[in-house]
Amino acid sequence: MPNLHEGKLDAKGKKVAIVASRFNDFVTHRLVDGAIDCLVRNGADTSALDVYWVPGSFEVPQMAQKLTQSMEFDGVLCLGTIIRGETHHFDVLAGSVIRSITDISSRSQIPLTHGLITADSPDQAMDRAGGKGGNKGWDSALALIEMMNLWKS
Repeated sequence: MPNLHEGKLDAKGKKVAIVASRFNDFVTHRLVDGAIDCLVRNGADTSALDVYWVPGSFEVPQMAQKLTQSMEFDGVLCLGTIIRGETHHFDVLAGSVIRSITDISSRSQIPLTHGLITADSPDQAMDRAGGKGGNKGWDSALALIEMMNLWKS
């Protein structure tokens, strides 16, 4: 029988930083609310949750890197919304931001997850921020809780 390692869904005693993009905040606020709800329902104390609002998705990885290096938190969660416009900018920005977060995560001494939405329209983004597609803020917070506990095991 193999040794099984899984993270518990228990955020009690965990200090979490949430980095959120203010651009398209009509969606991102819903992601943040979902993440906080998930963390609190799984035992986190609201006083142990710090939310850092940055101007846009491009700035999310910069703040995430600073927070992971600070070692003040048990985990970092990145949230934001990138909606396709009329130019090629969407593809460049989305790829760059996700790649940067992935790079930071692979070098981090603490867990880092993300719930960045990339959508073709505002309606599609809203569907993924508490609509029929669930709430990706909640989902990514749940993944962070599991990873924080697995990291410590």
